[in-house]
Amino acid sequence: MSRTLYRLEGCPFCEFVVDKLDDLDLDFESVWVEGLHSRRNEVKRVSGQRVVPVLVDENYGATMAESAQIIDFLETNYGDNEEGETTAS
Repeated sequence: MSRTLYRLEGCPFCEFVVDKLDDLDLDFESVWVEGLHSRRNEVKRVSGQRVVPVLVDENYGATMAESAQIIDFLETNYGDNEEGETTAS
């Protein structure tokens, strides 16, 4: 799998990222993490921190946290340029 999303059940920020991945029809693997920060060793190993969501995208060699940053990355690299276009009126 070229994309892995580290996420926490019930995390709204994780769901924003999942929604964007689904909107862009991108395959990804979910890695469910523990609720306690102190038990999120796998997330810390890949990203250097214990917060979620974290996306690892092997296609671009990118590892990032923060839902807004992840969504911007996905739109920039996988969007179809028509999404989000506006026209002046």
